[in-house]
Formats: sequence, C-alpha cells, structure tokens
Amino acid sequence: MWENPRAWWVTNLGEPEAALRLGSAVDAPPGARQARVEVCAIGLNHADLLVCSGRYQERPPLPFVPGFEASGRIVEVGSGADLEPGQRVVVVPELPAGALAETLTVDSSQLYPVPDEMPFEVAAVLHVAYQTAHFALHHRGGVRPGESVLISGAAGGVGAAALQLGRLAGVRCIALATGATRAAACRQLGADEVVDLAEIGAPHDADDPLVERIRELTGGRGADVVIDIVGGSLGERLRRCVGFEGRMVVVGFSGGRIGSFPANHVLLRNYSVVGLYLSRYRRENPDLLASVHSELVAQWSRGALEPPVQRVMRFEEAPASLALLARREVVGRVVLRTRSNREPSRCPSTERWT
Repeated sequence: MWENPRAWWVTNLGEPEAALRLGSAVDAPPGARQARVEVCAIGLNHADLLVCSGRYQERPPLPFVPGFEASGRIVEVGSGADLEPGQRVVVVPELPAGALAETLTVDSSQLYPVPDEMPFEVAAVLHVAYQTAHFALHHRGGVRPGESVLISGAAGGVGAAALQLGRLAGVRCIALATGATRAAACRQLGADEVVDLAEIGAPHDADDPLVERIRELTGGRGADVVIDIVGGSLGERLRRCVGFEGRMVVVGFSGGRIGSFPANHVLLRNYSVVGLYLSRYRRENPDLLASVHSELVAQWSRGALEPPVQRVMRFEEAPASLALLARREVVGRVVLRTRSNREPSRCPSTERWT
C-alpha cells in the first residue's frame, strides 16, 4: 500500500477537466464491519459526468470524491467483517467518498468478492452496468425467452451489458445506436437487430420512422420490453415502440433531459412504465444484489460474459478519461489503473474493442 494514497476531488461543479483536483485520499482504519481496500482499478461511468457537473440524482456537498465502482485487494479488516486480507473485491462506495481514490474504507456490505483469476480491470466494471442491465431485464422487465427487447444507448456500458445478458436470457435483442462504429459494436455484442439512429429520419407529425422500423422488426406488435437508457426526446419516441402489455424500464437519462409519459397513452396501449435506480437496492434489498453478483461472476467464469473494456488509462489521467466519455469517443468501457495494480494487463477486451 502506498504511504500517500491519492484521490480525485470535485472542488467545483463542472466538466471533469475543470471540476477535478488531485489531492490526498482519506486513509482511515476500518471500524466494526468495515474493511480497507487498496484500489487497483476504477470503472468510469456516464453517471460520473453527471455527478461532477451537479446533474446527478445525488448532490453531495463540495468537496467530494466521485466514482461508483472499483476493484482491489483488502488490506485490513475491522471486527465483525466476514472478509480476509488479500481478498479480491469489487468496491461500490457511497458518495461523498467515491471510487476515484487509491484507498477506500467502506462497510463490508459495499464489497463483493471476486475470484483471483478475474483481472482487476474486468472486476472494476462488473457491478454498475451489469447489475443495472440484469435488474432491467429480469427483476423490473420480467423478460421471458423468445420475447423482444429494445435497448437504447446499446453501445454504452449498460446497453452493452443488456445485449450480453439478453442473449443469455434467450430474448431477441434490438439495439439502438448512433453511427456505423457503434452499430457495428452492437452486432459484435450479439444484437439480433441493430437500428442506426443516424440513418433514421426525425418524426414528422404523427409519423415516426423509428416506430415504423421497430414495428416492422416485431411483426407489427412492438417490443415486449423497452430499456430506456437515454431518456429525453428519444425516450418519448420509444414509448410508441412498446407492444401490447409490454414493459418500459426507465434506467437513466444519458441524453441529458428527462422525458415524460402521457398517462392516457399508457392506459390506451396497456403497457407498464417502471423505474430502475440501482443504488436503492443497496438499502432495500442488498441480498438480491449479492445474489445477482454471484450469478454474474459465474457467467464470467464460464466465458459467457466479456465486459467491453476499450481503454485502460492511468489514475492520473482521470479527467482526460472522463472527457473521452463526455465526447463519446469510446465504444465500451474506460478503466483507470492505479499504482497498486502491479499485474500485467490480462484484459482481452482492450484489443477487441480498440
């Protein structure tokens, strides 16, 4: 463990390169049912951009450390924590003491063990996107084999996870992406159909070519489940793509605007609109999170899941790495490696997605 661990602090709200400052981490000994973790890799998410700019659901007081998931080794355990020093874990810390730090002291409930053979870069992106996608498909969307699932933002973290998990669930995945590169990535991830929004015209009065295309792909029925990650105007178009007695799962608003749903449209089309905020389950049903984590680890161990890690960058490059996400210059995930990650890179996805 480094003597002077560091952390990235949000000192003023704004874009990452203006908001973040590198400083000292809070290096606290673990209390009862806590553990101190030497962080080895950090997964970056679109939500990091939102929290840095003050547009996220949670708005911690300044200054704070952002970040929602990391991986590392346990170096010290407090009393009552059923963990061992040296154990590899996924860390899901609570704001304002987020994941962008070289050391974290957290409650044991925020730690999820992973096998030694799992690279830290993979473990660092296994929680937020894959848990969200799993909950959206199964716990909230209630998918059944053979159903059709329409996924917006399908080349992003949650969308890519939903494509992989949808394939494992035996559903027909229709991916929405913008541009040829992202559309190709969705096909590589296993999408059955890909709709490139760059080639789809804008809606005109009551006619929408996106709705027409989805109905064409679903035999006129519409999608059984719609997973809306983008929100905004696209989310408002997607509600018309839901089939009779279908389910629309609202996951996020990566498009930057919150959409709306006319109650009369929900009534007349007999579909459901349900929300998914993963963090709430940590308080309401942590056992379910632990169960899904175990399932995801098992699927990775048998080669059924491969997180699409495109870029692995240094901890010192956090602001520039987040700027790549903001400019949508990457397809797949961006991971930061810390000084404590002394292993050679064992993450095959970086070659596949570059």
